[in-house]
Amino acid sequence: MSRVASPTVPRPVSTGIGWRHPHYAELLATRPPLDFLEVHSENFFAEGGAALAVLQQARASYPVSLHGVGLALGSALGVDLWHLDQLARLVDCIEPVRVSDHACFARGTVNGKLVHAGDLLPIPFNDESLDVLCANVQQVQERLERPLMVENLSAYLTLVGSDRSETEFLTALTRRTGCQLLVDVNNIYVNALNARMPGEQAGDPVGICQAWLDQIPPDVVGEIHLAGHCVMDDIVIDDHGSRVTADVWRVYRHAINRFGAVPSLIEWDTAVPPLSVLLDEAQQARALAVPHGVQPALLR
Repeated sequence: MSRVASPTVPRPVSTGIGWRHPHYAELLATRPPLDFLEVHSENFFAEGGAALAVLQQARASYPVSLHGVGLALGSALGVDLWHLDQLARLVDCIEPVRVSDHACFARGTVNGKLVHAGDLLPIPFNDESLDVLCANVQQVQERLERPLMVENLSAYLTLVGSDRSETEFLTALTRRTGCQLLVDVNNIYVNALNARMPGEQAGDPVGICQAWLDQIPPDVVGEIHLAGHCVMDDIVIDDHGSRVTADVWRVYRHAINRFGAVPSLIEWDTAVPPLSVLLDEAQQARALAVPHGVQPALLR
């Protein structure tokens, strides 16, 4: 018999929100229509207790993505084994759909003492940094027995020692370790703006971001982050404290066109608004995303 292709079935983008403490009770009470929730892993490291109980309640209704800020994957001292053990325990408990952290360093020694910067500090894009990052990512993946997602950073200075672009560096990381990328389009935009500050008008930041995205292979992107930013004096800060701007939405549309229906998250961490605002932003992401069809099935 002849075989015909079935009609293309639209596949909408999976959208979620960063679930923060002010919205714990309301979200559990109302169960709004979301595809997933994302939480900061470190907030749930305590064994047992109210925080973990709340997360388990949410997990009963939604897939959960764990997003970390403390692994310090680019640190030459390596990964903190206690931190990794706590993350592994949480992964076993929650069974998240994705686990992620940042391409940054935070651990080092000062006067012979181990210190943690408590911030996401940038790393140079060179062979030495790549070797460190790959080793640490691989260690985490082996401990968790799953691929990790690594997020591009919003950085406020240019490091001496880089000999390749950020996109080349991150792509090499994925090819060597099998990890995926969490592409934060707001971070790309913030970096593009800061590269031309103060007061310079030359260059199109949206075009710069689109060119950045075009250098990333589509098969390595596992999630997209969206957030707001603010301008303070002569610097743009990735503060996650406002709605996504029109330009960042333009960059996001380009990302979806390139990468396909990648799960997309609204982050909001400062001046947290009512839950309805985050839900509205998530709906905006879904509405702006170009529907991507599944491959047509062949019928006999």
